[in-house]
Amino acid sequence: MSAPTLSAAPAGIVSCLTCGLLSRPAGAGSPGYCPRCGARLVWRRQHSIQYTWALLIAAAIFYIPANALPVLGTTALGETEFDTIIGGVIFLYKTGSWPLALIVLIASIMIPLGKILALAYLLITVQRGSARNSHERARIYRLVEFIGKWSMLDVFVDAFTVALVQLQPLMSVEPGLGVIFFMAVVVMTMLAAQSFDPRLIWDAASHPRVRHG
Repeated sequence: MSAPTLSAAPAGIVSCLTCGLLSRPAGAGSPGYCPRCGARLVWRRQHSIQYTWALLIAAAIFYIPANALPVLGTTALGETEFDTIIGGVIFLYKTGSWPLALIVLIASIMIPLGKILALAYLLITVQRGSARNSHERARIYRLVEFIGKWSMLDVFVDAFTVALVQLQPLMSVEPGLGVIFFMAVVVMTMLAAQSFDPRLIWDAASHPRVRHG
């Protein structure tokens, strides 16, 4: 049986959340600042699990109207049509633009849902005190955090579309209510990823019996 992995906290070392540098803290109460990037050092993000769950549940709630409500309203020759995200995907596929339809499907539907499920998986395994697949779970977290940087792409595309397609009275495009909820999903998942402390993943490897509430 292999010996438990020693994490930074029991060794008296604190990891910088900004640059990842391991350093000796200035004191037990206040670790001080990172000698490399100057960011404030913290032992753990306070109430990380509770904040992450709250943001994640909010994102899951907003995800429903984000896909059910129209994201764009197109007015042409006096007639107005409203399209949801999935409606836009179907339209693009039927008109032969299946590569663009696939991109919209992945970026607007699958990735937000995947981020919610991935963060929920990380939270559940941390709270259960699971010591298995720590490296894989750490990679999942880094992937979610990386994808979050590009999550506002669809919102920007809608904004540019609205700004460019304004040929009134012949044609005009207006953002729908679904865009607001979609933007809320993006923001909530980004904040959830930031509030989650990935060091909790490794705590169970050092203390297999520890469970986080």
